[in-house]
Amino acid sequence: MASQIGEKINEKRRELGISLERLAELSDSSKSYLWELENRDKPNPSVEKINKIALALGVSPQYLLEEQATETQEGMVDNAFFRKYQSLDDRDKEKIRKIVDSWWNDGD
Repeated sequence: MASQIGEKINEKRRELGISLERLAELSDSSKSYLWELENRDKPNPSVEKINKIALALGVSPQYLLEEQATETQEGMVDNAFFRKYQSLDDRDKEKIRKIVDSWWNDGD
C-alpha cells in the first residue's frame, strides 16, 4: 500500500503527464527510488529529496508532506514558473535575473 506522500507524488506526476523516468531526471533521483516512494508503505525520503521532487512537480514540499495540505492557485503558478526557470540554460536564467533586478532597482 502506498504512503500518503507516494500517492501525492503519483497523483501530481500523472496530472502533469510526467513519466517516472522524467521525474527522476528533473529531481536528480533514480527511477527505482521514485517507484519505491510511490508504491511502498513507509518511505523515508530526505528533506533534500522532498524539495527536489516538489520543485520538479511544481508543488511545495509542505503539499507533499502534510496530510491535508492543498496548493493555492498562486502557489501553483509560482511553482510552475520556478519549474520552467529551472529548466532554462544559464544564459536565459541570467536574462531573467537582469530583468528582475531592473524591476527592483526601478522601485528604489
